[in-house]
Amino acid sequence: MSTELTHSDVESIMKIIDAAEHLNEIEIVLGNFRLHVVRGQGGGGSSMPAPAAPSAPRSQPQASAPVAQGAVAAPAPSVSTDIPPGAIAIRAPMLGIFYRSPAPGEKPFVEVGQRVRADDTVCLIEVMKLFNSIRAGVDGEIVAIFVENSALVEFDQVLICVKPDKA
Repeated sequence: MSTELTHSDVESIMKIIDAAEHLNEIEIVLGNFRLHVVRGQGGGGSSMPAPAAPSAPRSQPQASAPVAQGAVAAPAPSVSTDIPPGAIAIRAPMLGIFYRSPAPGEKPFVEVGQRVRADDTVCLIEVMKLFNSIRAGVDGEIVAIFVENSALVEFDQVLICVKPDKA
């Protein structure tokens, strides 16, 4: 039996979780894959409500659109994630949808060449209509962004690389 889940498997799991009325939290661990879902706002300080999206065609899901109804993006095409020498990788702490900006049409959090502080938000990852801020974790310069906006990212996937400042 294979321990790898396909995008379709994850989408099916998300549909089941979304449809379960009395399920508030679930964690699925299968090999190196880990999916932890907490329904509602009780998950902690890193989650924030979904930003409101305009009614025009959207590139990000609206707050009212259930994930199970097509808001799950297709897996990102394979992109080389060679971490530049001396750079630190910012990795996805969870499976979800990667967003470069706080809302559709807004300026991205970071661009290649931009300086960041450790507490700066560099992207969002959306899971079950909750948007999780991902911080730089180090002062430095953005040297690479490996994920396209609205792409599905996997746990521990390299998202962005930062060349840290010399201490």
